Amino acid sequence: MDIEELKKNPKTSHITEVYEKLMRDEENIRDMIESDPSLLEMGSTDLENIKIQKEAIENNIKEILKSDKEEEEFPNEAILEVRAGAGGDEASIFALNLAEMYKKYAIKMNWLWYVIHESKSPAGGYKEAVFEIKGKDVYRKLRFETGVHRVQRIPATEKSGRIHTSTASVAVLPLRRKHKLEINPADIEMEFSRAGGAGGQNVNKVETAVRLIHIPTGIDVRSTAERSQLKNREKAMSILVSKLEALQEEQEAKKYASQRKNQIGTGDRSEKIRTYNETQDRITDHRIKKSWHNLPKIMEGDLDQIIRDLENGEVGSDDE
Repeated sequence: MDIEELKKNPKTSHITEVYEKLMRDEENIRDMIESDPSLLEMGSTDLENIKIQKEAIENNIKEILKSDKEEEEFPNEAILEVRAGAGGDEASIFALNLAEMYKKYAIKMNWLWYVIHESKSPAGGYKEAVFEIKGKDVYRKLRFETGVHRVQRIPATEKSGRIHTSTASVAVLPLRRKHKLEINPADIEMEFSRAGGAGGQNVNKVETAVRLIHIPTGIDVRSTAERSQLKNREKAMSILVSKLEALQEEQEAKKYASQRKNQIGTGDRSEKIRTYNETQDRITDHRIKKSWHNLPKIMEGDLDQIIRDLENGEVGSDDE
């Protein structure tokens, strides 16, 4: 064990100090036995007790480090982004429907849900919206939601009863504590503006909303929900790093695409992954070729079976 590294980790620092004390006690007892062999029996009992305590601490540390590793791969914080795609107002309403579906699922899972940025369409849907979700297994559960979602339905405004097809894209990004990527500050353009929303001096007069543009890639990120410019800037930077890391991972994955044909993709937001067919009361995931019924219940956040099947990579028959 690397004692110095363990002392730097807040989760292991305290028990590492206890472990160090046991090591010192162990050394003192050995010195005592060496200087006075008559204390061997008593000292041996103490050494055995110390050994048991040390083994318990070592096992505890292993479990903590294993949990840390898992959390690094599947963090308990994620960014969920929805954007309207093809289909005009109907696409923006579908983007809103998806966001509401994920929010209801988050509530069901006892996760925390925060709005980072919302941009509404004239129809009341989302042009784009970004949310932060915190809770156990957030990224593990939602990581397969990235991609293009398609809806086939009769819009409320459609008088002839014609079925419309529209799309919205979803991106789920892990928010990791340790980042592999360092961004050159010279590559970032920063813009400030007044946050939109209902009234209030802070909203109307102070430029708290932040937009960051990564010049080499053209990726831009907005954070408007926080009350201070500094907090919005920190949040936007965190999301930008996550987006750039996701882009890097996506490019890496494409290099080995031929080796992962039978695996479910997790990073390509241009991939059409799912169709929501309201007239047939059916959702179909095209990656695992499986369908589920009772669409209204699913849109109310009942995603358990879909997420379970995706995690298992279960392959069924595509009814479409």
